[in-house]
Amino acid sequence: MTIATTKWTTDEYHRMIAAGILDDRRVELLKGEIVEMSPEGEPHAYFSSEAGEYLIQLLGTRATVRPSKPITLPNNSEPEPDIAVVQRLGREYLEHHPYPENIFWLIEYSDSSLDKDLQIKTKLYAEVEILEYWVVNLKKRQLVVFRDPQDGEYASKTTLTGGTIYPQAFPDLAISVVSIVSI
Repeated sequence: MTIATTKWTTDEYHRMIAAGILDDRRVELLKGEIVEMSPEGEPHAYFSSEAGEYLIQLLGTRATVRPSKPITLPNNSEPEPDIAVVQRLGREYLEHHPYPENIFWLIEYSDSSLDKDLQIKTKLYAEVEILEYWVVNLKKRQLVVFRDPQDGEYASKTTLTGGTIYPQAFPDLAISVVSIVSI
């Protein structure tokens, strides 16, 4: 017996949301599949919230920091990264979520979702050429930085526990790694 699965488009996913079908579910669309999101534990909620506030202060009016909001990708995906640093397009976001060309970088905080964030989402984001993607490993208090998307993979991967990082979109902006991984 063969089991056939159904892939969903972003438009179909939006219609399900509008119809209320997914109201009581924490889900995201990844390459046409509706995937349950892990519950957010206290450390995840605390660190992502504090880091978001830190980045808002650092970036000022240079970018918008969107916590736990969807982004729309052309590969039938609409993930909800913990932090998306995006262009300030104001009311344009009433018409659409940020597209890859609007995204400076993304951050995921990972505990139980570490494998998904390091494997599935890394490929998903590299495929649509999001220039920079950070994963905070909450268990080890490490920042894993992915850069330079090429052929659906990131060519550069760096793991940090301290020091300073300069995002590619804002090379003059010094970000304390400790303020991202263990405030």
